Amino acid sequence: MNGELSGIPREARKWAMICHIVALVGLIGNGIGFLVAPLIVWLIKKEDHPFIDEQGKEAVNFQITMFIAGFVSVILILVLIGIFLLFLVLLAMIIFPIIAAVKANDGEHYRYPFALRFIK
Repeated sequence: MNGELSGIPREARKWAMICHIVALVGLIGNGIGFLVAPLIVWLIKKEDHPFIDEQGKEAVNFQITMFIAGFVSVILILVLIGIFLLFLVLLAMIIFPIIAAVKANDGEHYRYPFALRFIK
């Protein structure tokens, strides 16, 4: 869907996309940036447009969910299944934010699969 057809301004789509994509940059950073970066962008820009607020919450909720899943996976390494689960979590942390960023840039209301909704 084209963003102009959705009625969402280009600037709002851009910041919604940034909410999702900064998590990837945060993965490369200090180890917690994947969670902190989307949170900061969302907190700064959420008042600018409802679409930014919605997509920012989605991004933050997904990253909190991935943090919890990663933590559980690390603990489960003791019983070997955690290695596989940690790999799946890392894969999800790369793939889903890219999909979400593309959808947000197109003006689509993206919801991450299996993300817990801590922030409503």
